[in-house]
Amino acid sequence: MTSKKPRMILDGDDMIIHPKNAAKLLGIFIMCFCAVFICTMFLNSNIDMARIQDQISDPDEIFLYETVLSSGRMTSAVTGGALALTTVVMLLFYVKHYIDTHKSELGILKALGYSSWKIASSFWVFGLSVLVGAAVGFGSAFALMPAFYREMRSGTILPEPPLHFNPILVVLLVILPAIAFSVLAILYSYVKLKSPALELIRGRSNKLARKVKRSGKRNKDIAFLRELKQSTVRSRFSLVFFIWLASFIFSNNMIMSFSMSVLGAADMMAALMMGTGIVLTFTTLIISVATVVKGNSKTIAILRVFGYSDRECAVAILNGYRPVTYFGFAIGAAYQHGLMLLMINLFFDNEMQAMPDYSFNVGICVIMFISFVILYEMFMLAYSKKIKQIPLKEVMQEE
Repeated sequence: MTSKKPRMILDGDDMIIHPKNAAKLLGIFIMCFCAVFICTMFLNSNIDMARIQDQISDPDEIFLYETVLSSGRMTSAVTGGALALTTVVMLLFYVKHYIDTHKSELGILKALGYSSWKIASSFWVFGLSVLVGAAVGFGSAFALMPAFYREMRSGTILPEPPLHFNPILVVLLVILPAIAFSVLAILYSYVKLKSPALELIRGRSNKLARKVKRSGKRNKDIAFLRELKQSTVRSRFSLVFFIWLASFIFSNNMIMSFSMSVLGAADMMAALMMGTGIVLTFTTLIISVATVVKGNSKTIAILRVFGYSDRECAVAILNGYRPVTYFGFAIGAAYQHGLMLLMINLFFDNEMQAMPDYSFNVGICVIMFISFVILYEMFMLAYSKKIKQIPLKEVMQEE
């Protein structure tokens, strides 16, 4: 166990994971920021719109009013729900990664008499990233709310609703999520820490060892680098999910941002969709690819010692994820098309408002796919070069 990077300190009877660890959870911060930013705008708008309901009597105004409210609810549900689910997976990934990289320290604490609950209770700090991200997202949304109201209401026949601060949204979008994710981190870490102290100190489980042994026997006839590439992908499903998610988000958000003009959506809404897609794609790719390289640093160093080239190392470690990204892009494109059709059927009626002429834009899809391939290959090239910089001596001295 190295002493240069202590991640937890003992203070009397308390085991504390320092809050500075929460500062490293950039992915969760950005996910929460985007989710709360979008949900705050649309939900605050819906609450303020409800205050002027008694001023609306014309049938066309009533239809448009209901359409605006439904659109806000759906946007918040789809965006907030998807990002919340992604944040849950990302939080569990961070907690598991922390425990996996500090098994020896945690095992020693258990051997000294600390209970699993005692250790797990300090994992509440992982919820700080949720609190900060949600709070910043809420504040940013409210700062842009006047411009959002003007953009969304321009050219409509509805009365302009006055902007109000609605405290209930602070509770629902900032306080409760932070508490919920802190509790989730504690419960999940408790489950992961139920292993015996000796097993944690050794850093691996017998079950995992047996699984690796069986896998090696089953694939003994497969070429070494090919088997390494396959095992790298199989070893961490969460990373496969994040890389798949990056392509899904890019495809869904970028194509939809261009398609939303068919529904007469405001430019600001399309810009929000595009901006959210770009930010989340970059964030997810950086987190996942960087974790892949860092988690396989010893493997890469050993491959280089045995004479494998940097290109062969990069192919073995990184290339296995490429089919996942293409599959994610295809699913994202299909998902946004289905969502667009659903929105059209919900918000437009042949008797009161003409059904827009919408069809899947193959040209935009091809352009976005080429753009994503270029972006993804740039990431692969950058991290392939980073593989060359991994020092053997430093890696092998790590615990």
